[in-house]
Amino acid sequence: MEKFQAVLDLHLKHHNALGYGLVSLLTAGGERIFSTAVFQCPCSAAWNLPYGLVFLLVPALALFLLGYVLSARTWRLLTGCCAPRARTDCGAALRGALVCAQISAVAAVAPLTWVAVALLGGSFYECAASGSAFVARRLCFGRSAGCAAQLPLVPCHQVQEPDVQDLKKELKAQSQVLGWVLIAVIIIVLLIFTSITRCLSPVSFLQLKFWKIYLEQEQRILKSQATEHATELAKENIKCFFECSHPKEYITPDIKDWQQISSLYTFNPKEQYYSILHKYVNRKEKNRSIRSSKEDAVVPVLGFVDSSDMNSTPDL
Repeated sequence: MEKFQAVLDLHLKHHNALGYGLVSLLTAGGERIFSTAVFQCPCSAAWNLPYGLVFLLVPALALFLLGYVLSARTWRLLTGCCAPRARTDCGAALRGALVCAQISAVAAVAPLTWVAVALLGGSFYECAASGSAFVARRLCFGRSAGCAAQLPLVPCHQVQEPDVQDLKKELKAQSQVLGWVLIAVIIIVLLIFTSITRCLSPVSFLQLKFWKIYLEQEQRILKSQATEHATELAKENIKCFFECSHPKEYITPDIKDWQQISSLYTFNPKEQYYSILHKYVNRKEKNRSIRSSKEDAVVPVLGFVDSSDMNSTPDL
């Protein structure tokens, strides 16, 4: 039992890193399956380039869009934004654009992993590059006159001339070099971005830890209370339906209350709240809106506040 608790604690402390690692591992495994079981280069001058690029980029685009779909912040940002009474000022639009940029950065993990692993494997790049006239001019410079015409056949090992068939090794080398360069760039950019966001953090390291613990407990209790309240309300309505009676009055938040606690979190150093729900219940006037003011700002290091919902908990 103690070993199980230790594993659970490890998962809670490194939930974010483990999640990204699992996504990257599944993406890499999917790419290997595609390249060995599905991908078959047509070895045609007309089809090699589009076929290779489709396998290299279209799955990456699909994974990128899937990252948007699976992000809680996406639906928190979009839900109700096109309603007839929804009003958006320049400040809110700018904050929304910043949140979109943060969502895009997180959603880019899987597609970049796909492209990097695909380049290291080399199959997609070899097929696409062998059908490119630009690559053919560079690789066939100083070789036989039929090199450019035979280059599309290189991925299928159908070339008769050995010196042209050896170009397959050069294509694979180019692909792997590009793959390692992409990995290095991703790591450097991630390190720089993380360092900058941490340096610009308005709160300390330990307060961030406390903040995430608070959010975890808030979402857990909110889900429990919402389930309990919804169950009681459903029981009362069903009971009144079968008994042909009027239900007793239940106090529930109205539509404006739900809209306010569903809005994006913004940080204000003068009024420190740990969530949009925390800000809502501490408003000074009952009818006062908690929409973002000019002094509020979207802080990248606090992006985890909007990432949590009643079906998930923030990473520790």
